[in-house]
Amino acid sequence: MKPFKRIGALLFFLTLFNTNAQEGIPVYFDYLSDNYYLVFPSMAGANRQGGKIRLTARKQWFDIDRAPNLQTLNGHLRVGEKSGVGMILYRDENGYHSQGGVKLTYAHHLSFARNSVDLNQLSFGFSAGYIQSSLDESEFVSLFPDNAITGTNNSVSYFNVDLGMSYHFLEFYAHLAVKNALGSQRDLYSAEEIDNLRRYLGGLGYVFDLNGTNWVMEPSVLFQLSEYTKEATADINMKAYYKLKFGKLWGGLSYRRSLKAAQYNVESGLESQRLEMVTPIIGINIKNFMISYNYSYQTGDIRFDNGGFHQITLGYDFWQGSEPYECNCPAMNY
Repeated sequence: MKPFKRIGALLFFLTLFNTNAQEGIPVYFDYLSDNYYLVFPSMAGANRQGGKIRLTARKQWFDIDRAPNLQTLNGHLRVGEKSGVGMILYRDENGYHSQGGVKLTYAHHLSFARNSVDLNQLSFGFSAGYIQSSLDESEFVSLFPDNAITGTNNSVSYFNVDLGMSYHFLEFYAHLAVKNALGSQRDLYSAEEIDNLRRYLGGLGYVFDLNGTNWVMEPSVLFQLSEYTKEATADINMKAYYKLKFGKLWGGLSYRRSLKAAQYNVESGLESQRLEMVTPIIGINIKNFMISYNYSYQTGDIRFDNGGFHQITLGYDFWQGSEPYECNCPAMNY
């Protein structure tokens, strides 16, 4: 690639992946591993009994220094008839920028079902988070004095909140969330730094039981919108479950596409490209334990690297209820 085109590709990459450098936990595809609480606070303790623990690790571009990587640990459980609590710990690194934090969640669940085996539930969730964001400038070198470069590892801490709502009716579900609802007040990069980091998320899906077989199908969608930058993406997902005596084997495919194209320079002029990612996922539930793996691959002519993004999830479901709902609802039944 010629130098001019390299510069254009780099600028395009930075524009296209601006959402991945955002504050807060990036929304990748781990929510498909029965990990909706990581995205929607209203899912804390949404199950009628018991709770769940999920540990994830994500790594991008193994052959590139300071490549993005993310680790999360979360747990949540039902408390009493109508409440749920949860906690999330995370660490996210992307180049010279890193962030980590903790979120504490309370959720309230209202049941409209006429009996204990039907699922008809409206849930509200609130997460309060403490985040530390850092920029390591210790390796920055300037030929001329630059007051903007401190030469140290700069860190700021701030508080923010997430809000969410979920509705489950038998095999149907819908979720809404507002991430980073407050201004961040970071001022890490400059005094004029944008503090509006609000993101809006919405998702819905339905679970189909293929009668007479051990198969269950689950199509779903997820939308994301950044308020300040107006960046928006949509995920189209399909999962399939095969029931086993000791649990279930499952897999699926997710397709993510940005709703607006980013422009970049080439020698012949301007060209544009949308973010497009294809993510297969596979997992297995063995009694109380779960393990899954997903691999994301970016399509398009301009890519930072030909490699993909790897993510693994380990899970454990505890204090299981003896009377699950009479519905095919994987995120609600154990």
